[in-house]
Amino acid sequence: MSYVQPQDFTRAMIDAGAKKVHMSTRDTLIRGFMAGAILALAAAFAVTVTVQTGSALLGAVLFPVGFILLYLLGFDLLTGVFTLVPLALLDKRRGVTVGGMLRNWGLVFVGNFAGALTVAFLIAFITTYGFNVAPDEVGQRLGEIGESRTLGYAEHGAAGMLTLFFRGVLCNWMVSTGVVAAMMSTSVSGKALTMWMPVMLFFYMGFEHSVVNMFLFPTGLMLGGDFSLGDYLVWNEIPTVAGNLVGGLLFVGLTLYVTHARTKARRSSSPDTDSEPATTERAATARATTERATTEPAAV
Repeated sequence: MSYVQPQDFTRAMIDAGAKKVHMSTRDTLIRGFMAGAILALAAAFAVTVTVQTGSALLGAVLFPVGFILLYLLGFDLLTGVFTLVPLALLDKRRGVTVGGMLRNWGLVFVGNFAGALTVAFLIAFITTYGFNVAPDEVGQRLGEIGESRTLGYAEHGAAGMLTLFFRGVLCNWMVSTGVVAAMMSTSVSGKALTMWMPVMLFFYMGFEHSVVNMFLFPTGLMLGGDFSLGDYLVWNEIPTVAGNLVGGLLFVGLTLYVTHARTKARRSSSPDTDSEPATTERAATARATTERATTEPAAV
């Protein structure tokens, strides 16, 4: 069977987080760059489909292609390391420290931003023939997105900021569910299908993803969007990063860790308490699955 049990893929999550902390600076930056670039291309693709067909749903259905590709290629998104790396710290893995965790987050952020910014420049260039003509219909839409999702929040003051934060929380609740869902299967088709559903949901619902926004908003600025760099940072990127951290860690990483890696003992009166042989067999299966999982690309 290709299905991996929750207690087993939770161990794989912890292993993946530990490996990311010990990854070299070069590899972390490269993997972050490529993840940001691929996700940016997927966002550009989804916006293009939405503009040309008039169907936001179709754009959302196709957007997860980029997410699936970057995961299978072993690249890292900030939203994913927000969820996985702290688990290795909580599990007291050797050499995993708060400083190591923050280093990983910082390097992935820089890599993601560089990759997304590179694609932003390329998309802005080709939609204006080298900034020599007005942006095409897709370029105009990219500029409008940046304006509506910065100044639109600012118009509502504190309520707008809280709305933005909660959209960031909901986004990474779904995106990190996609990351974990990929670990539920040992087949490529199983991984792709389980990743597809929550990522499609977040995109169609208009939740805020920090790495997607690293592409959308710089592109909008390059194409003449009516908002500033300060608007983008204060009224989108910074609150979105905070929301993504809370959503992924609190609602995905910690819940799985607490109930599957640090499971409380069953009540003594439970009629279906496992026998010792069954417990031993399950532990052996968990070790085998974890060893296999660590040889696969545990990314994003």
